[in-house]
Amino acid sequence: MEQKPLAQKVALVTGASGGLGRAIAFQLADAGATLIVNYNSNKTLADEVVQRIATKGGSAYAIQGDVSREEQVKALFEKINERVGTVDILVNNAGINPPKTLQEITLQDFQQSLDVNLTSSFLTTQQAIPGMIAKQYGRIINISSVAAQLGGVIGPHYAAAKAGMLGLTHSYAALLAKYTNITANAIAPALIETDMLRDNPNIRPTLIPIGRFGQPDEVAAVVLLLAQNGYITGQTINVNGGWYMS
Repeated sequence: MEQKPLAQKVALVTGASGGLGRAIAFQLADAGATLIVNYNSNKTLADEVVQRIATKGGSAYAIQGDVSREEQVKALFEKINERVGTVDILVNNAGINPPKTLQEITLQDFQQSLDVNLTSSFLTTQQAIPGMIAKQYGRIINISSVAAQLGGVIGPHYAAAKAGMLGLTHSYAALLAKYTNITANAIAPALIETDMLRDNPNIRPTLIPIGRFGQPDEVAAVVLLLAQNGYITGQTINVNGGWYMS
């Protein structure tokens, strides 16, 4: 039997209980990775992801943790180390995108967006790096957004946080390049059809040149590509239906 490409790898997907994170978890598990399904509040959905992976013969664990809080990130990684060892593939997917008008956005909104969308990626990556260096293997994949490039439709609080993820990606890619097989990349999706998008009546597929919303599996497929490739690093892969072209 042919071995799956991510067999014996441990993948942590933050915010994996639903939406895009759920699709990413399934893709990586199908490729053989042991999945850490991180969630903040919805244990029921996280357990459903774990059960589905197990039903298909995979291995997964649901572990709670608010990844915007340093002490909870440290506790999350301690639990991961106890169960399966160090993280090989880190997908920083956890995020919030509450739409606000320009006049409504407060400093609290801005800070919360930075904490959940950006600081969380820093905290988890810092915890994952020592294990990656020890193994001389690692994949850091940050889920940014077209908002980092064009401003998007949510607001400057969201755009600024997602733009920060691109800078974070570039820095880690440069600093970790000297190690044998550690890469850092970002994915910038646009209007992927999840519950968060469907709940916003102001977002329509006519914004996208190809005329439809993207599907979670289309982003997850790029995550899988980056998880397997050791020569792509420091890049932003645009999955946006042609909204931003580079």
